[in-house]
Amino acid sequence: MRKIGSIILVSFLLIGNMAFAQNKAISITKADLKKVGTSIAPSQIGEPVGSVKLYEPRWIEATETTSAYAVVEGSIFPVDPQGWPINFRVLLPASWTQHAMQAGGGGMNGTITVREGRNPLINKGFALYGSDSGHQAGGMGFGGAQQKPLASGPTPGDEWAMNDEAIKNMGYMQMKKTHDAAMVIMERLYGKRPAYNYYVGTSHGGLEALTVAQRYPKDYNGIIANVPIVNFSSLMLAPELIRIQEIPAKNWVTPAKVNAIRAEFLRQCDALDGLSDGIINNYMAARAIFNVNDGIGPKDPWAALRAPNNTDPDPSDKSASAKLTDEQIKTMEFEYSNYKFATPLANGVKSFGMWLPTIEPDGFGMIDGRRYKGQEGAAENAPMHNFMGTLGVTGFLMQDIKANPLDYVEGGKWNDRRKLLSEWLDSTNPDLSTFYKNGGKMILTIGTMDNIASPGAQLDYYQSLLDKMGRPTIDKFARLYVVPQAGHGLSGRSYKMNGEGKPVEVKNIPSPNGDDNMDMLVNWVEKKQAPAKTLMVDTKGRISPKQQGAGYLLCSYPNYPKYVGGPADQVSSYVSAEK
Repeated sequence: MRKIGSIILVSFLLIGNMAFAQNKAISITKADLKKVGTSIAPSQIGEPVGSVKLYEPRWIEATETTSAYAVVEGSIFPVDPQGWPINFRVLLPASWTQHAMQAGGGGMNGTITVREGRNPLINKGFALYGSDSGHQAGGMGFGGAQQKPLASGPTPGDEWAMNDEAIKNMGYMQMKKTHDAAMVIMERLYGKRPAYNYYVGTSHGGLEALTVAQRYPKDYNGIIANVPIVNFSSLMLAPELIRIQEIPAKNWVTPAKVNAIRAEFLRQCDALDGLSDGIINNYMAARAIFNVNDGIGPKDPWAALRAPNNTDPDPSDKSASAKLTDEQIKTMEFEYSNYKFATPLANGVKSFGMWLPTIEPDGFGMIDGRRYKGQEGAAENAPMHNFMGTLGVTGFLMQDIKANPLDYVEGGKWNDRRKLLSEWLDSTNPDLSTFYKNGGKMILTIGTMDNIASPGAQLDYYQSLLDKMGRPTIDKFARLYVVPQAGHGLSGRSYKMNGEGKPVEVKNIPSPNGDDNMDMLVNWVEKKQAPAKTLMVDTKGRISPKQQGAGYLLCSYPNYPKYVGGPADQVSSYVSAEK
């Protein structure tokens, strides 16, 4: 999960015409930097820390594009003397509108999420802050430039992944520690804390956004969580679970089968929204068909692809009419059905949602043409499987970064550790009542073709919110939007063939505009203007409540855009439907 969320997050920092609440601006000058100090007392931080060091603050003069601002950087040192520090940065505008925003990370984090340079939020009077989450990757920081850590841990490699304090920092504590340090700095410099504080995150940052709503609900007025990694401990394990399922060679689904699998998904799911156009809009019905563990869909959704007499007539057949053996179909059932845990994890969660039928069954390593160490038929010199999140399996879970992740056994010797990690890393608590009662507002958006995250897990979390708090209450403070057939960047496309096997025009599904998304949240928090539950996204990604013109409907879970007649590219040809 490295290098993903921080890139996508950029769009959510380019804010357009916000309607801020009228707060008197507070001005500072370079001379005020002496107020910052050189340290923060550990007692002022809401989670345990060893010490907090502040470095020499810097003043950035105004340019033609950016207002003047101060830069304050610091390091929060761990309680564990063998642990890793949290490096953080706060950008403080010369004219502060009493707004602040914490920027979420991406991937496995490791670099500070806010950087110096042109930033429209500074011009809007926002103080910005973020951290490296408590370990140092030494890679690309937010903004795209090489970033040297302010302070480093005892080793430069991946050993941090075996340090419990570093894991807990990444999972939840770094958000609170960074928040509290930033609040102290703002209070010292401006004389008060922000009137409005926001958290904006995508991917791992979306997970962090959910985490602060669940663990620190009184610290934030508004939250944006895009494509959140809800069940982080299980998502890291999921790619390994697929390769473990394929340890027997007979279970291996090869790339030759991709076209047949995609065609079958489209054949059964494309027209569920009323239009056969290469877009699977009705994601709930599609999921119900291929999730063989929910007791809802057909007994054998893969019947049309089963090889006669369980013998594949042509293993190299790449056509849409290729066949799969019973063992290969078991692997497909594994990928598209809830994965049941040996014992419940944090918040009583009993399964991981896995993935939904899409036009990219091979997306992001779901289908792999290689064999790895520990798999039947692998070469003697075959590499160990290494994928996004593998470090969380070998380091966090197995506590040996050189271990083979395919040695994991569900319910085996790592089960107690698995439950502990779930408590630290998963943001699955459906009780957001404190956040709601404190006046907090939240916008969550996911895409159903997101092979990097797990749309199944995200939808299950959405449902748990409704089950716990009820739709009437959820509607008062949260919006749960779903972009059908969109990937991790919340954009997607149709396929060139429809469910009838006929060629169709390929259409783009643009990502909802980040400026508009933030505008909606600010207006909701500060002007009590709630966004509509059903919105329009036009061909450029701009969000509007008008629902007319070219684009698509952005519906709230569990609704989807249902075609009712008219030009297929016009929003007015669709309604928001639940079934």
